[in-house]
Amino acid sequence: MKRRLPYIAIFLVLLGIEVLIAIFLKGGFIRNYMGDVIVVWVCYCFAEIFLGGRYNIRTAAGVLIFAFITEFLQGINIVDKLGLGGSPFFRTLIGTSFSVCDLICYSAGIAINIIGIVIWKKLVTDKKFSAAE
Repeated sequence: MKRRLPYIAIFLVLLGIEVLIAIFLKGGFIRNYMGDVIVVWVCYCFAEIFLGGRYNIRTAAGVLIFAFITEFLQGINIVDKLGLGGSPFFRTLIGTSFSVCDLICYSAGIAINIIGIVIWKKLVTDKKFSAAE
């Protein structure tokens, strides 16, 4: 459970940020681009809560695949096909339009995530070796 606590905390903070972005920003750089970078971090942390923080880079790759599939489903108007087109909640949650820029933002978010994973593992590994000396 100790390995999951940081993911729970980060997930809740990032989810709060995403909700605030969705409610208060109607456009601009933060809403249009940073929101897509942050959303893959939210999904990553959510997945790691259940996976126990063990699969890091594989989880990040899985989140990127999930984000790409979701984006491509937006391109075929999945919200309308599911009969959820009248719901502003689901239109915001799932999305309604395909954008290559979104794919780039998701990729950038996962790249930043992977860099963070590598740095964290390096710090933890160095700390373990320092303690052993």
